[in-house]
Amino acid sequence: MMLRSVFSSFLLRCCLGVLLLLGAAGRARAQQPMPAKPIITDSARTQPEVRSDSLRRRFDQEKVLLGLKNYTRRKTIAGKAASVLFNFTARSEDRAGLDAQLLDRQFDQHNYKVVRSISISTLDAFGYSISDPTRQPKNILEKSANALHIKTVRSRVRQVLLFRTGEELKPQALAESERLLRQTPEILDARVFVNEATTNQDSVDVQIITKDLFSIGGSIQLRDVGAGVVALRDVNFLGQGHQFRNRFEYGRNESQSWSYDGSYLVPFRNFVNAQASYRNTYQYQETGVGVSRGFYSVNTKYAGAASFNMVEQGVTLVAPPPGEPYVFVPLRYNVQDMWMGRALRLRSYDLGYENPGRVIVAARAINTNYTLRPDPGFRDNMLMLGTVGYSVRRYYKDKYLFGFGRTEDIPTGTLLSLTGGYERNALDNRRYYALRASTAGYNVRSGYLYLSGEFASYVRSRDNDWQQGLLHTELLYFTRLYHTGNWQWRHFFWNRSVIGFNRHPGDQLLTIDGERGLRGFQPETNLRGTSRFVINYEATVYTPVSFLGFRMAAVGFLDAAWLATKPGYELPFRQTPYSGLGLGLRFRNEYTAIRTVQILLGFYPRGQNSPNGVRIFESSRPYYDFSDFSFGQPGLVRYE
Repeated sequence: MMLRSVFSSFLLRCCLGVLLLLGAAGRARAQQPMPAKPIITDSARTQPEVRSDSLRRRFDQEKVLLGLKNYTRRKTIAGKAASVLFNFTARSEDRAGLDAQLLDRQFDQHNYKVVRSISISTLDAFGYSISDPTRQPKNILEKSANALHIKTVRSRVRQVLLFRTGEELKPQALAESERLLRQTPEILDARVFVNEATTNQDSVDVQIITKDLFSIGGSIQLRDVGAGVVALRDVNFLGQGHQFRNRFEYGRNESQSWSYDGSYLVPFRNFVNAQASYRNTYQYQETGVGVSRGFYSVNTKYAGAASFNMVEQGVTLVAPPPGEPYVFVPLRYNVQDMWMGRALRLRSYDLGYENPGRVIVAARAINTNYTLRPDPGFRDNMLMLGTVGYSVRRYYKDKYLFGFGRTEDIPTGTLLSLTGGYERNALDNRRYYALRASTAGYNVRSGYLYLSGEFASYVRSRDNDWQQGLLHTELLYFTRLYHTGNWQWRHFFWNRSVIGFNRHPGDQLLTIDGERGLRGFQPETNLRGTSRFVINYEATVYTPVSFLGFRMAAVGFLDAAWLATKPGYELPFRQTPYSGLGLGLRFRNEYTAIRTVQILLGFYPRGQNSPNGVRIFESSRPYYDFSDFSFGQPGLVRYE
């Protein structure tokens, strides 16, 4: 089974222990007389009165939670152990989500004032709170974990800020800095404050508070006696924001019994990142180095990147007959890639405020040299691309989207781009065209809706033959946050389609397992096709229960995927879909690098490699994510 043996076994035993403990706590509560007035006067720990809400009686959550709370306050050894495992301290910021708030204009009254001073406070990962400065680590687990943690240094926080001491505050500099701090991998949450007591008409004092997450993470996944996965990562090495990631898999059922994927990233000032990476897996090996700077903020003027990659892989030139294995031949090449972009500010007709829209122009050159080619169709080439785009970005704040109560930034806006290019090679020169359009909106009552579409194709110059075409669409919707007492839930719906036409032999074909199709699905054969259509549904219920710092949620999912596997069929709907459904638990710790651990039970009616179609699997990353409206490098629409 795909379980991290030690940790997963512990979680399952804890879940059984919770059920037994709840029953014992409920009986103990029934035997003890209730005092007329609460003894504890602390408002954060005072027991709430049981109200007569019919929904609450139906779930009976007050009785369950109150019984467990009383048990954790006992002076016995079992009671002290339960108080370490479970945390029922009321969190005012976690109650029922946060009304969506637009970030653009919350600091407008301080625009163009001089920054007189910047005060930075960094908090350890466990036991502290940005919203409650009096909160301190209470138990040995929190204190021990903080002792192993190296806090983010202040110089790293200054790297992310869009303002400096002695300079004027540009519009949105404070709000954007707060958002960028929250988006760094090593920081859980951040707040930017203006000291209104010392602020005058021409200068401000800025205070910044950040809360770290525990940056070191690892996992051991035992699949069999001689098979498993070992991973180790640190997203804040020595508190400097350096990131290294390593993943080693052994005992694979392929000719190469192991695989490795690792990288090391170093951030510099002005949002410049340098990275080295190495990947070695079945029929694919890649080594690369690069440096990059993106359009990280609305006011960013210049962006660009340069990289060098060497690739060795096996490709299949002809699809085998049904039931026969794929035959791979070696291919070796290297790629030099460079791009540069410029954002142009539009005129504003709203006096006192800037126009949020940006027109962006960018150019890119990709040079590919083949040192070993299995077919004359693989030719050295130079691809030159140019893009003109229009981008509008806005951000809202809310909670209980992908986290358990922490502040999350929701990107909305519009992105339109048109890309043209020219590929030069030894045999046939080709033109390249691509069009992308995406939009998203958010409302606290109706939820979030994201729509995106991309079309791209090469056109051979000598005969106007359209080649390696691709149409990609995406729809992501999640409902508003529903809640009953301390129980809260959302519904997620995700649709993605990739339609390929006139693809070349040797193109990497599409799959429907994992993140690109059915979660937890492991096909019994090497299942690949030229087009794909995927629908994913998920219902997530956030519970008030937590232990060892992990918040718990219940998850139910239903997935379906259509795959075009027969030659000559470009649309996938003529074949029977593959499907999967399941239930599970999600444990998320907002304070560690491994934030999410999911244990799921899935059933797949056809195509699964297990005899009965049932599989228990785990995952350490969320299945959904937001697509930002920041403009990236001009590129080819990915066929994967």
